[in-house]
Amino acid sequence: MKSDFRFSNLLGTVYRQGNILFSEDGTQLISPVGNRVSVFDLVHNKSFTFEYEHRKNISCVALNPQGTLLLSVDEDGRAILVNFRAKTVLHHLNFKEKVRDLKFSPDGKLFALACGRFVQVWKTPEVAEDRQFAPFVRYRVHAGHFSDIISLTWSQDSRFLVSTSKDLTARIWSLDSEEKDLASVTFAGHRDYVMGAFFSSDQERIYTVSKDGAVFQWEYTIRPGYEALGEEPETEIDPSLYSWRITKKNYFYASQARVKCVTFHAKSNMLIVGFNNGEFRLYELPGFTLLQQLSMGQNAVNAVSVNNTGEWLAFGSSKLGQLLVYEWQSESYILKQQGHFDATNAVTYSPDGSRVVTASEDGKIKIWDVVSGFCLVTFQEHTSAVTGLAFAKKGQVLFSASLDGTVRAWDLVRYRNFRTFTAAERIQFNCLAADPSGEVVCAGSVDSFAIHVWSVQTGQLVETLDGHEGPVSCLSFSRENSVLASASWDKTIRVWSIFGRSQQVEPLEVYADVLSIAVRPDGNEVAASTLDGQVLFFDINEGKQVGAIDGKKDIVSGRHLEDRFTAKSSARSKYFTTIDYSFDGLSIVAGGNNNSICLYDIPNSVLLKRFIVSRNMSLNGTQQFLNSKKMTEAGSLDLIDRDAENSDLEDRIDNSLPGSSRGGDLSTRRVRPAIRITGLKFSPTSNAFAAASTEGILIYSVDDSLIFDPFDLDIDITPQAVIETLQEKEYLHSLVMAFRLNEEYLINRVYEAVPLKDIELVSSGLPVVYLARMLKFIGDFAMESQHLEFNLIWIKALLSAHGHYISSHKNEFGSCLRSVQRFIGRIAKDVVAASKDNKYAYFFLTSTDGSVEGGVSDGEDHKHVNNSDSEDEADGSEDEVLTGASDDEEGWIGVTDTKNKLPLQLEEDSDEDLI
Repeated sequence: MKSDFRFSNLLGTVYRQGNILFSEDGTQLISPVGNRVSVFDLVHNKSFTFEYEHRKNISCVALNPQGTLLLSVDEDGRAILVNFRAKTVLHHLNFKEKVRDLKFSPDGKLFALACGRFVQVWKTPEVAEDRQFAPFVRYRVHAGHFSDIISLTWSQDSRFLVSTSKDLTARIWSLDSEEKDLASVTFAGHRDYVMGAFFSSDQERIYTVSKDGAVFQWEYTIRPGYEALGEEPETEIDPSLYSWRITKKNYFYASQARVKCVTFHAKSNMLIVGFNNGEFRLYELPGFTLLQQLSMGQNAVNAVSVNNTGEWLAFGSSKLGQLLVYEWQSESYILKQQGHFDATNAVTYSPDGSRVVTASEDGKIKIWDVVSGFCLVTFQEHTSAVTGLAFAKKGQVLFSASLDGTVRAWDLVRYRNFRTFTAAERIQFNCLAADPSGEVVCAGSVDSFAIHVWSVQTGQLVETLDGHEGPVSCLSFSRENSVLASASWDKTIRVWSIFGRSQQVEPLEVYADVLSIAVRPDGNEVAASTLDGQVLFFDINEGKQVGAIDGKKDIVSGRHLEDRFTAKSSARSKYFTTIDYSFDGLSIVAGGNNNSICLYDIPNSVLLKRFIVSRNMSLNGTQQFLNSKKMTEAGSLDLIDRDAENSDLEDRIDNSLPGSSRGGDLSTRRVRPAIRITGLKFSPTSNAFAAASTEGILIYSVDDSLIFDPFDLDIDITPQAVIETLQEKEYLHSLVMAFRLNEEYLINRVYEAVPLKDIELVSSGLPVVYLARMLKFIGDFAMESQHLEFNLIWIKALLSAHGHYISSHKNEFGSCLRSVQRFIGRIAKDVVAASKDNKYAYFFLTSTDGSVEGGVSDGEDHKHVNNSDSEDEADGSEDEVLTGASDDEEGWIGVTDTKNKLPLQLEEDSDEDLI
């Protein structure tokens, strides 16, 4: 198995803090998530997270108008310049002070930032520019405000800059030295912080919005009493007679609500305002006409953005980690995503590897699509923390255990809870395991020493497995046979045969508390992680220990701010709390309450690779050494609570629970959240694994796109030789040569050049050593290909020719068959949806008289065709509205073809209240 895993995506977190912004074409949304940046493609239904990390959480981001440079700044003022298209870091820069706002000029040549009470203007780094010593050159610094600057806005011609501040004023600045005196104007008159100031499209008016809900309109007019001078054309007007004056005042009248964020779209004269009670409004200026008034919840709207066309609005709420994209004209949601409010407890993959399921302390279960990175559905029937997740083998049933005393079974076709399992007494379940066949489900509890076994068909408790002398801490089922392994606080591991007649088992003695166990996919070995940092391996058939890995020396544990000892002396995190086998059973991945994920090679007991989870210094446990200049006799200066010094009243009020260190509201807890790994799971497709961490769900995958990995190569195999063989119509020979060279473009060319009538012949003659590679290639290629039937014919021919060999070597073909299964499952739902959409048009076309040319006899029939199409459109719109009916479920709404965008489709017999 390849071990070159790299970070590829971040799920479970869509927004933390700071501003959000659209790309220039309006199809991508850029959102800061902690110390990383995520990009959501709103048209192609995909998302990705940049690999680079900041030292602290990001406070603001900006993208230049050309869409090539992304600049992000963290809480300490450290900036990183990134090539947005190539996803590579170009430069680092430290502004040495907190940056509240950051904007590129419309021509892209400059960018301005609000650094304390100063406005700094910098030149944008350019390739074509003359060689200079530093990539960043400061162009100008403007001073004049008496308090921190809140926002900046450029004029459309990039000549002027308007800044707003906490000193209740706004100021206009000019980049041209000749206009400096004319443009140095202070806009005073507001009674609260000025949250934003904006130019009109003709730059004749400036609108300022304050925190108390006042909107002032400013115009550059002649002073009162001098109007008559302007009527005589030959009289020269003195410029000193002109000044910026308030020509109109408007108020939101939002009772106790305060303005939290505001933006303005100059082309359509639309003002969008977000309040601290979750409400947002749309106004048309200068008439101040209220267009819409909606609410996205009870928590404050922290960020708002509008795309260039003014059609889509984006809102972010940091309290809930919520992100919305709203199309105001059709009053529908394009995107509606929300991460877990609390810490994540468990993570698992679906059997086909296309989805990741997460469970949290907030009692919710979320299903995420791996390809798109979006949450598809949320289950919230549990009333307490969810502690365990497990799939049945076919992937249509999901099981979950919770501290509310229930184990629930979820139907992933209709998205509903169809079984609820409970014990004879009220106990809290802390671990879960499901038989791969889906016949039985088992759960363990700290309150009881027994393992409870239920029948999924009847929902009845069929057996309790007694034998442990302490609370059951973890359970694990084998994927191939019905072997159940359990671990307990009594320092023993027991292996049960669920369907056997006798349940007498010999315990496997362990000399420390077992924190996690995993059964090898073939069911012959069990691995256990213990409190002393060891990973022990036991042979199930022989009942003896066959190997051990000492993980203490491999774990990178950081120091907490309140620690009086060094990280090296800390015993807090020198162990693994979660482990999982790879698909071939030769590797194991382990993680715990520390900042490292370790990948081990089991036969040689060596560390293959260690992944650093996060470099975010806003979290505890990410630093090896504390900053000595901040250390005092009483501890670190970072531990001092300075909330009472904040200038805003809502920032001074602390409603948090004293001493609470867990929770999704990370910004207001007095104790810093600590970095930790709560769940690890390998993907069934073998090319990725998921880690549930404090930062979210981290996906690490193998990137094969840039790797030259030939197979059985010799000197005669060249790209030119492959093409020549193909031109001679030796399809099997050319296909084998392409696989030996392992160049994707060559394999693709040969694959599509094989005629339909020769597919069966080529498939039957394909050597079995290339069979897994062929199936894996088809599974990955078919996800993007338009030739559905062609790919299906290939799959059928390969399975027909080599079915017996595949069934006898399941362990070799597990990964590639899951890739094929994922393609077939997704295409099947798309075909069903397409046939359902075009059902009436098909009935009409097949029922028309064939003698009539074109299938339409007259205008009346033609009118009927249009009516049938309009009915289809009406059906589609109903489904779109239906998809967004529930506020707790996320999905794609309002896109041109919602059904084809969703990886999960509605079945005809689905419940109406489900996605």
